Amino acid sequence: MWGEDLTQLLGLKIDKVDMPQALSRIEGFLAGGQEECCQVVTLNAEIFYQAQHDPALQDVINRADLVTADGNGILWAGRQLGVDLPERVTGIDLMLALCRQAPSNGWRIFLLGGAPGVAREAAECLSKDFPGIEICGQEHGFFLKEEGGPDRVLDQLQKAGPDLLFVAMGAPLQEFWIKEHQAELKAKVAIGVGGSLDVISGKVRRAPDIWQHLRLEWLWRSLSDIRRLGRLVKLLKFTLLIKKAKKK
Repeated sequence: MWGEDLTQLLGLKIDKVDMPQALSRIEGFLAGGQEECCQVVTLNAEIFYQAQHDPALQDVINRADLVTADGNGILWAGRQLGVDLPERVTGIDLMLALCRQAPSNGWRIFLLGGAPGVAREAAECLSKDFPGIEICGQEHGFFLKEEGGPDRVLDQLQKAGPDLLFVAMGAPLQEFWIKEHQAELKAKVAIGVGGSLDVISGKVRRAPDIWQHLRLEWLWRSLSDIRRLGRLVKLLKFTLLIKKAKKK
């Protein structure tokens, strides 16, 4: 059963929340006394498409505590299929909004992801932008390839006990990793935020406001990085998938 604040698109759960509502939900998770870490998924078009062919990924999304519409592609899909979603709530926007609130609420933050050094640089930038923010730990996202890396990072997290854990390891790896270790993380809330640490650290530039306003941030990212051009094919497949579903 889907509640009034939930909907579904082709079998995937999505919470019908705008940014203030998403923040309110997460504030509730942070204030709650749940034993297990709450997982937040920011769902974009690529992951949506992949989940249609990956039951394990679909299960992770549908079992998450909060799923937001990350990107205009999901909003468009909702309109095509008769579902009204309030607005996009992207991983980076949600992360920055929570970081803005963190100092006054005493929330402790752990940054996990990016190439070596990126999380540290992102932590420095966040400390400048949000005075008083407490970043209790940071680690790069290539630890899975290191001998003993997974155990070392889990040990770091368990000792740090952050309120908010931002995982920037790329989707859907970050979603699978959070779900697999949900009971061990000792964080109150874990959110997959993709390439957000690269943007915050200044390693990657975010799309200019005009591109975001025109709902073409995805295109700007693809054109500015040749390595991402392959994602245009996935977005085309996503578009065809939604069009086909609309005809049914």
